[in-house]
Amino acid sequence: MSAGVEIDVEGRHLSLSNLDKVLYPNGFTKAQVIDYMARIAAVAIPHLAGRALTFRRYPDGTDTAGFFEKRCPGHRPPWVGVALGPGDRHGGIEYCRIDETAALVWAANMAAIEIHAPMALADDLATPRALVFDFDPGAPATIVECCQVALATRSVLDAVGLRGWCKTSGSKGLQMYVPLNTPAATHEGAADFALAVGQVLERQLPGSVTTVMSKAERPGKIFVDWSQNSFHKTTIAPYSLRARPEPTVSTPVTWDEVTACAVGDLELRFTSRDVLARVDESGDLFADVLVVDQELPVARH
Repeated sequence: MSAGVEIDVEGRHLSLSNLDKVLYPNGFTKAQVIDYMARIAAVAIPHLAGRALTFRRYPDGTDTAGFFEKRCPGHRPPWVGVALGPGDRHGGIEYCRIDETAALVWAANMAAIEIHAPMALADDLATPRALVFDFDPGAPATIVECCQVALATRSVLDAVGLRGWCKTSGSKGLQMYVPLNTPAATHEGAADFALAVGQVLERQLPGSVTTVMSKAERPGKIFVDWSQNSFHKTTIAPYSLRARPEPTVSTPVTWDEVTACAVGDLELRFTSRDVLARVDESGDLFADVLVVDQELPVARH
């Protein structure tokens, strides 16, 4: 193993260790993980800042089980902030905050391969900033069918004047964020609306979509996971790496790309190298999710 390396990132001092340790089966090392995190920080951090983040760490590589870490480690540098978030039976938990590049590099040095973020900011946990549709394919369905369902979802949203933005999960599925950014938003309202849309899709695409949690219902279908809008849930953050055989990334995509994927003309699978090139060319395709204001339609009883 390589000796530790001392670096400065935007005025913050960091000690990096075991840089040549292989974290992905394809040979991608910890140094490469850290390099990706540092280079993607400018577009990733706006989607992380101010949130109570959960890490999924893989110190022995992504071919191991890894572990989720909600409670921010006590050995964190003093400049890594914490946020009180949903807790356990002992009360609230202090989660890590990633508000600057150095904090993201520090997380990468702990092999925090995956970063999972809630829809709400830490200072207003009751108000989700976006609604999320998590399209999860049950084999043999793939991301192609996810894209088909995403297009059908877009049509449903169009009918009520809402817009959504898609990203790959970085694993098998696709996610659509519907920005809210309004104080009127609630987790319950977002979950109810997502379920209602999912039920419309079940009727429109019989046999292809399910909103039922049961694994037995999922083979060959796209599970529209509306429950991701619950208060305590997190979703893989935009631009986060995933613990797969290769360093794939949860990647914002355009509707043109979703349309091409839906007919089998484009594989929506991106590695860290791909994503850095995409950002260099197009910037943050998910930027609007942070600023577009939208209100969900009021349910009629």
